[in-house]
Amino acid sequence: MRIYEKYFARQVYLTFIFILFAFSGLFFFFDLINELNSVGHGNYKFTYAVLRVALQAPSRLYEIIPVAALIAAIYVFAQMAASSEFTIFRVSGLATGQALRSLLKIGVPLVLLTYLIGEVVGPYTDQLSEKVRLEALGSAVSTDFKSGVWVKDTLTTRADGQQATRFVNVGELQPDATITNVRIYEFDSQFRLSNVRVAKSGKFQPPGHWLLKDVTDTELIGVPPPQNQPTDALAPVYRATQTSTPEYSLRSELTPQILSVLLVSPDRMSMFNLFRYIQHLTENHQDTQRYEIALWRKLLYPFAVFVMLVLSLPFAYLHTRAGVVGVKVFGGIMLGMSFQLVNTLFSHIGNLNTWPAPLTAATPGLIYLALGLLGLKWVDRH
Repeated sequence: MRIYEKYFARQVYLTFIFILFAFSGLFFFFDLINELNSVGHGNYKFTYAVLRVALQAPSRLYEIIPVAALIAAIYVFAQMAASSEFTIFRVSGLATGQALRSLLKIGVPLVLLTYLIGEVVGPYTDQLSEKVRLEALGSAVSTDFKSGVWVKDTLTTRADGQQATRFVNVGELQPDATITNVRIYEFDSQFRLSNVRVAKSGKFQPPGHWLLKDVTDTELIGVPPPQNQPTDALAPVYRATQTSTPEYSLRSELTPQILSVLLVSPDRMSMFNLFRYIQHLTENHQDTQRYEIALWRKLLYPFAVFVMLVLSLPFAYLHTRAGVVGVKVFGGIMLGMSFQLVNTLFSHIGNLNTWPAPLTAATPGLIYLALGLLGLKWVDRH
């Protein structure tokens, strides 16, 4: 880095850290107030509420980083414009394109920080936060429907060599990823019910098995009609064979990571888990639009830091008479909030209208990038 770049970076990073923790403290306070409604239920005490909100802090940081970068850069450049520092830099030969490149270099560590929090820290602490809350309340996940949660398993090869499709009904998913009240309906290649398994509980055993306990296995075998009588497809005849076993190892493509979608919203999942879940839905011919949009948003969101920095640079060219520093910072806050609003709005509109996921995720950033470049071109001319 050149000397002036180090100076810019030091000023922006110090202001960024201050703004980041200021916003984090504000969101921590609001989240804690919201969590007080659950305090007193079961074993959920105030300390658990504080712990839960603290574990959600990395995800809040992930959401705040681009806006904090925008406000920090606007504040620094507004201060430089007020003290004529940036004017001196321009007189010394700092061109607009050179200043933009230097600013983007400063944004690289912030982009990497956003990826680190969004992919490693945030998803883990969010799941841990939900587990803390559920264990303290004595609750289980997936109780929105009286019948539990239904999941379609991928096609598997049975022992007899035929293809099978499973529909798995999970009554409850415990915070430790243990499933209870499990029903598994298995269909053959012609989609005829061939087997029903009922288990009281199950636990995942890597790499691809569930250990079911207290299992009742009912096998349905088709009985051919008597001679000289036609087969009635609407009223088939079956012979049922029922067996009970204390344990049964079931091979399945379902994993706790797939079921963990129930614990964390798609926007707070890691890209790896989103990709795995999209694969699972695709293999089972289910709608993936919502999760594809979430995946592309996770992929592109860290680059919003660059967009925010481009938006901040025109403020360096506005002299003090064009507005005081406080007004510029307020404008930066409004600009950052509007970006978050448009980003969320496009996700919902794209999901409703089934727009291509890459286009839905990239459009808000491209719009604001164009605004930043147009603003930069305008102030450079004037």
